[in-house]
Amino acid sequence: MPRSGTEARRRLQQAALELYRERGFDQTTTAEIAARAGVNERTFFRHFPDKREVLFGGEADLRAALTREVAHAPDGLQPLAVLLRAFRKAAHILEDNRPFSEPRLAIIATTPALRERDLAKAAALTEAVAEALRQRGVPGRLAGLAAQTGWAAFHHAAQAWIDDPSQSLDAQLLQAFKDLHALAATAQRPRNGTQADTAAPVS
Repeated sequence: MPRSGTEARRRLQQAALELYRERGFDQTTTAEIAARAGVNERTFFRHFPDKREVLFGGEADLRAALTREVAHAPDGLQPLAVLLRAFRKAAHILEDNRPFSEPRLAIIATTPALRERDLAKAAALTEAVAEALRQRGVPGRLAGLAAQTGWAAFHHAAQAWIDDPSQSLDAQLLQAFKDLHALAATAQRPRNGTQADTAAPVS
């Protein structure tokens, strides 16, 4: 039997991951997860409200880390610079749990019920980050756009890190935000011939 609540929680998460990979999410029950973890079903529900939430146990830690780092970022940084700094400092949460993070992403990607929960969690997290930016004085619409764009870049970097273990998550984050800035710059430059194309008569 697990000796502590933290250990029980970890074993429940690992058991759920194993069973979802073996049998599929829909075919796995909370009782089976608890049995695999060596605890009873009551213990499962002390830690998680349902069998979806067992794969999202680190979301609260990530949200807390990101909002804390946004709040503590040095004055004078632009919103995306604040977010890059925050994501780099919070990245250890994923890196420390790579053996769990990698198969977890794969299971979520192939399970509609988990994708739905993932989208809801992402929306809540980006709103928390946006609010942290607003507290720094970033205007409301800009804060929301920055938070959503930053989260998309972070998600892109995390997937690239999973796909290519030779590159650290930090390196992937730096590249993702570099690409984001490059993309924004190209959006502001008209392509050659744009004005001429616009002015050309329609035949």
